[in-house]
Amino acid sequence: MAKLTKKQKEAQSKIEKGKAYTVAEASALIKEVSSESFDASVDLAVRLNVDPRKANQMVRGVVTLPHGTGKDVKVLALVTPDKEEEAKNAGADYVGLDEYLDKIKGGWTDVDVIITMPSVMGKLGPLGRVLGPRGLMPNPKTGTVTMDIAKAVSDVKAGKIDFKVDKTGIVHAGIGKVSFNPDKIAGNARELLTTLVKLKPQAAKGVYIKSIHMSSTMGPGVAIDTKRFTEQ
Repeated sequence: MAKLTKKQKEAQSKIEKGKAYTVAEASALIKEVSSESFDASVDLAVRLNVDPRKANQMVRGVVTLPHGTGKDVKVLALVTPDKEEEAKNAGADYVGLDEYLDKIKGGWTDVDVIITMPSVMGKLGPLGRVLGPRGLMPNPKTGTVTMDIAKAVSDVKAGKIDFKVDKTGIVHAGIGKVSFNPDKIAGNARELLTTLVKLKPQAAKGVYIKSIHMSSTMGPGVAIDTKRFTEQ
């Protein structure tokens, strides 16, 4: 195991072992223990008591973070010519169709979100092997396959993220930047956690949220008290 640096040891010393913090406390502490020289991302890792292998226990959804992600999200709108102006006006970074499909076939995936129309999805099918592993395949459930292209682009630019429980039962999501003030970090965290509670599958038995940890990029994790979110 790699040895901790002086900064890492100092950061960990500020976190009380065995303590589960409130969302507000964790949001303030995460700023104190982040020692990166860049504006690090703030992430939540939520362990759920579900079996993602079973369709009736899959947890997936979208949430619009009230204070945005702090990230400049690059959006590709794969649309027909009649929708191009709408996508451009809403702030899409790349707009088009066949030329971008060809670029993706060639391995280009330099975007964060792809938004498209139902009529175009047939053309994206063969690109599943490229887009799927990168989490870029549009999906009606996350609002990225729609006729309302302008709203979809605007929502993503404003802080809408999608999340999905992984095979180990954990939901990972970026909820902001260390440069955010603690209230904004906490507000975004609560929005995601409240949404997860609403999405609890009926088939999930017992305590739904087993653990919550907040961390910054390469920083130590801060445990959050799950009681408030398991009692709902």
